[in-house]
Amino acid sequence: MEARFNIRALEDGEIYPFDLLQLADPDQAVLESYLFDSEIFVLEETSTLLGVLVLKKLGTNVFEIMNIAIEEKQQGKGWGKVLLNFGIEEAKKRKAKCLWIATGNSSIGQLALYQKIGFEMAEIRWDHFVHNYAEPIWENGIQCKHMVRLKMEF
Repeated sequence: MEARFNIRALEDGEIYPFDLLQLADPDQAVLESYLFDSEIFVLEETSTLLGVLVLKKLGTNVFEIMNIAIEEKQQGKGWGKVLLNFGIEEAKKRKAKCLWIATGNSSIGQLALYQKIGFEMAEIRWDHFVHNYAEPIWENGIQCKHMVRLKMEF
């Protein structure tokens, strides 16, 4: 991983990187339910889009990383950790006392990464993806049924 990268807020009028966002959240309607009242950050290396992070304020001093995704060819190179650490720092800048992140029961790599960074499992929303997504989601040979929510307290 080269050191020449940039993370910046998506500017007003800039097109949402839906192809990238849908790697983490494949349902367009679900994406649209949170994108428009969230902050969107993009990770770039020499004008090539590598990743995206969506940060949403849930309440006083409570934020959630709603979406974090890395371009498929760039996965496994440490970019997810870079972007995740950026999201944590952005939440702290906004005086967060608690930062949430969620993933599916089938997202083995994400569950490991989030816990290594310091998030702790806090709740499971049983059958969330079954009831809220139009199509079944499969990952790592496992049907994604349940939302696993993790939190980090500051």
